[in-house]
Amino acid sequence: MRAPAKNYHHSMHPLDNVIWKALTTKQVNFAEVNGSARRFPVEVTALGAFSGSEAQGYKDLVSLLHPGEGVTLFLPEPSVPPDYLRVTRDLALLEMVHDGSSIPLPKFDFVELGNADSVEMLGLTKLTEPGPFGKRTHELGTYLGIRREGKLVAMAGERLKIEGYTEVSAVCTHPDHLGKGYAAALMSEIMRRMLDRGEIPMLHVLESNERAIALYRRLGFKDRARLRVLGIKRP
Repeated sequence: MRAPAKNYHHSMHPLDNVIWKALTTKQVNFAEVNGSARRFPVEVTALGAFSGSEAQGYKDLVSLLHPGEGVTLFLPEPSVPPDYLRVTRDLALLEMVHDGSSIPLPKFDFVELGNADSVEMLGLTKLTEPGPFGKRTHELGTYLGIRREGKLVAMAGERLKIEGYTEVSAVCTHPDHLGKGYAAALMSEIMRRMLDRGEIPMLHVLESNERAIALYRRLGFKDRARLRVLGIKRP
């Protein structure tokens, strides 16, 4: 007996299918569109999504990909893409939302990061792998960093935005500077700015990243949903 076709259209919570929602609302100006599929430009971030039937979604999505190019999806349940796509990652992902508790005051000096810092930001994310990051990811929102002896050693910023919510993203610290509280301080400042704008901070983290999850829970984040992060590539 054939399994029923999956459909990713119906939503009960504002954060359901959040990449799709971002690309149809507050970040529609970044959207590359084909039928039921949307994605960010690859140099901005590797994220994409579809709405409606899964079969049609993959078909529409592959047309947005050049040969050898990939995209990352956040799905509500495991999915097996069609044979014309290659799976590059399939991992358990936790979506967390801030509970509104008070945020500690940051105790470090920050720098605002932008175009001039793009190469260093790419280097730090390549070293620490906080998730998809491109040379234009900083265009999605505010990115803050901490420098020591002129070098960027920690950063955090904003990525997905929908009405009422903004995602904390690219939280990373150089391995030589762990344990100094940089990530918590950067996140606190990013979150404080979100709350001042009336937005609820949220984030995504691999379920296997216990160190990061412990930090996020200390900062007032609560589990909202368990998802799959699926990386696919057009051969």
